[in-house]
Amino acid sequence: MRRKVGFVTHPDCSLHNWPSHAENARRTDAVEHHFEGIGLTQQLIAKSAREATKDELALNHDSGYIERLAQSRPEGVHMLDGDTYINEHSWRAALLSYGGALLAVEKVLTGEWERAFCSLRPPGHHAMFDHAMGFCLFNNIAGAARVAQSRFGIEHVAIADFDVHHGNGTQWSFYRDSTVHYTSIHQYPFYPGTGASYETGTGIGEGYTLNCPLSAGTDGKTALALFEPEFLAAMEMFRPNLVLISAGFDAHKDDPLASLRFEDEDYRTITNIICDVADRYCDGKIVSVLEGGYDYDALARSAAEHVKGLLDVD
Repeated sequence: MRRKVGFVTHPDCSLHNWPSHAENARRTDAVEHHFEGIGLTQQLIAKSAREATKDELALNHDSGYIERLAQSRPEGVHMLDGDTYINEHSWRAALLSYGGALLAVEKVLTGEWERAFCSLRPPGHHAMFDHAMGFCLFNNIAGAARVAQSRFGIEHVAIADFDVHHGNGTQWSFYRDSTVHYTSIHQYPFYPGTGASYETGTGIGEGYTLNCPLSAGTDGKTALALFEPEFLAAMEMFRPNLVLISAGFDAHKDDPLASLRFEDEDYRTITNIICDVADRYCDGKIVSVLEGGYDYDALARSAAEHVKGLLDVD
């Protein structure tokens, strides 16, 4: 039976744009056009993202940083660091990207949807408590976990991150936390320099971070053979009440920014692994949020395989 899967987008996310930058509006345009072209959009429940409030941002970010970004409406493009840009529309796009993830959590946890995929940008998993990093302004997936817990009383949230870059912002958000389990499979050593296998949490959070680092050149089948048993064992221990996914598609062999060798179908396989966990422990409840992916065609095809997995269709 096809799952009820929400599809959260917003056209104003495309206004956060610098065409010559890797993280630009063509990314989500490619995803949405491909979904429409293969008839996938019609199988989803489309919904426009809402803006997050500053109080919702403050669940995972420093209030001073939030205010600084709110006041930053530059003419043209301004660089926050060597990788991360903003323009006059970036504040609204960031509110929609973060708020869209929260909306998806709300829809799933109230039972209106079973699962959701958020095709929104800027991405989020590198964003730190008090600064932007790695193309990311606010940490959308971390905010989703915070809202699931604070508003809906969810006790155990699992985050699975298969972006090729380690989600350092997400890891540090929950590194001392035993109520959120973070798993990442990524190229290592690589940007941002974190994600070693010995990074497992600290204090009461010890054992609630699982990093699966991969050497450059690793193909998808090899990677998933390493990932699956470790992830399943961790989830059997943790038993999540909600599963969140940082869905980056830049481990694909065609991606220009990294050196792993995933194929389109590997994204269906890893999605199936994660869905099996959600089915076993939390009635299939999943919210997935777009992270990286910088070859437009590979991104669109891989995201389609991911969403077919969420839908549970061929």
